[in-house]
Amino acid sequence: MLFRRPPHSLFAILLGVVVLLGRPSRASAQCVDEALKQQLIGERAYRGVVPRLIKKSLRHELSAMGGWFAGDITDGAPTYGGAYTFHFTEDLGLEASYLRTREHYEILDAIAERNPQVGITGSPNETMQFFMGHLIWSMAYGKVRWMGGGISRYDFYLSLGAGATVQPSVTGMTGSAGLGMKFYLTEWLAFRWDVRDAIHQQKRVALGLEKIVNDITVTGGLSLFIPFHS
Repeated sequence: MLFRRPPHSLFAILLGVVVLLGRPSRASAQCVDEALKQQLIGERAYRGVVPRLIKKSLRHELSAMGGWFAGDITDGAPTYGGAYTFHFTEDLGLEASYLRTREHYEILDAIAERNPQVGITGSPNETMQFFMGHLIWSMAYGKVRWMGGGISRYDFYLSLGAGATVQPSVTGMTGSAGLGMKFYLTEWLAFRWDVRDAIHQQKRVALGLEKIVNDITVTGGLSLFIPFHS
């Protein structure tokens, strides 16, 4: 005597088999999705924040600099000097700097040469000195590859400060603002360049001159970091 299963029992058995066979494939698909996710995260990791390989925090920086002084109403001239910076954190530092250049008015020489009867004397080369203090804010840090070769780290920073300008006949307060970059050659040596605008009053009694000027300095140099290891 044959016993027939009800149709709904057969349907339940088939449904159970499908569920059992579907579980491994769903788990396998989930594993593939997780592996793909991890791979994509790994490939995109370089797009995040670049870790600081060379650290400045609590280090001293000694700099020797030279460049060009572009006076607002005076002639351009070479400039040279140095700076000391103490870095409180990776982002903030306090810098004390000294720059020395010469002051000359070539236009006076030309007038005196063309009109000797007027009695205008030429302009001698006078020394101009800048004693400045700046707050340095390193707002960006990154790395660059040079012509397919090695990778260098760099800092981009802004500077804001004040100090004194010592001129032949007057010493006055000076405000200053600028920007610059440092390219790290090693952990303890870097190449730097700076562009700064010195705002001060220029006064020459003999020339009847008194004016607020913007003197631009463009300098480059080398920086030594102490301690030598970050």
